[in-house]
Amino acid sequence: MAKHSTAQTKGKATKSKEPELHAEGAGEKQGKPVTASISEIVEIVLPNDANLLGNMLGGRVMHLIDIAGALAASRHSNCPVVTASVDYLDFRFPIRVGEWIVLKSSVNRVFHSSMEVGVKVFAENTLTGERRHTSTAYVTYVAVDMNQKPCSVTPLIVETEEEKRRFREARERRQHRLEVRYKETLKD
Repeated sequence: MAKHSTAQTKGKATKSKEPELHAEGAGEKQGKPVTASISEIVEIVLPNDANLLGNMLGGRVMHLIDIAGALAASRHSNCPVVTASVDYLDFRFPIRVGEWIVLKSSVNRVFHSSMEVGVKVFAENTLTGERRHTSTAYVTYVAVDMNQKPCSVTPLIVETEEEKRRFREARERRQHRLEVRYKETLKD
């Protein structure tokens, strides 16, 4: 398989701050494609999951987002993972009692010991099969060893244009998150 990278020009390697989109080569960890860790969780929304209006509790949705994201991150890293941050979460539409909640997660980008995972949430009508996109979240996980120390993660191989777009955008979100974290530390 040919080596593809944003750091190659006319067959000659050039230095770039951007990590390679495909991880191959001597001395490097072998990468895993995004498709190797794509995960899906489906649950029925029951009355104990809902508020007085019959809509699923936002906290319950957040809990399932964390589980779905951790599933993809753990599958990719083959390690236990801990949640480091949630960069973005929105609630577009409610999920009603009696509907399925469908959570789809995939790794967007791998850094050294951390990974950004995108989680999309859908409500599915159990009678018609109609799906509504209800929430999106970007969650960062850190892979840890059995002593709960961060460990390096297998590189991510991105293949499709969609995967490449998510890969680039994850870097921008990480840069913003680190800038905000650094500014907050200075203010304290």
